[in-house]
Amino acid sequence: MAKSKPKLTPKYIAEWPLPGSATLGSSVRARGIALEIRAKLPAAAKKHLDVSGTSLVLAMPEGLETEFNRASAVVAAQIGGVSDYPVIPREVEDILSIKTSERHRWLKDGRLPSAGTRTVKLRGRARKITFHVFDPRVIEDILNDDRIETWREEDAITKAENRRNALWKAKLKRAEARAASEKPKPGPEDAPRLAGWEEFEREGLLR
Repeated sequence: MAKSKPKLTPKYIAEWPLPGSATLGSSVRARGIALEIRAKLPAAAKKHLDVSGTSLVLAMPEGLETEFNRASAVVAAQIGGVSDYPVIPREVEDILSIKTSERHRWLKDGRLPSAGTRTVKLRGRARKITFHVFDPRVIEDILNDDRIETWREEDAITKAENRRNALWKAKLKRAEARAASEKPKPGPEDAPRLAGWEEFEREGLLR
């Protein structure tokens, strides 16, 4: 059985608190910010950046001082702009406490406006996916204005109205079908008479 490598004790540690305007109260958002910055780090430092609570923590062992300093400079340069990082789908769902189906519905009808799209390649796969991203300030306004409950109430009213309309249409359709089935079929005496037929009969031409 292969022995696991012993963990190296970090010697170089730096920490950067994430502002509330960046995380919007979401641990998923904080994790997403960490991943965004990690992607910009040198390869040797990527795995050493993590999120702890609402702070980014860079911890590297002895012997990597140069790499630590380079990575610290990258994080420090990025930290001032993290509040403007676009919000991705899983983050917006966590921030607003909404379901995926609600996000799709409100994105489609415009209540949850898109700030554009992003295309990423799935790790270990050739396939790429494209998804909508959102403006963090717009998401913050939606959160602060408590619009989600209002939208859910509006959706419930719309759903009830659609159900009533569907039931009414179904009732009309059944009534039309019943009326059509009960309508008597025309007999010979009900057939339309041709123009001049009465005169034809008077002359006795049919006898």
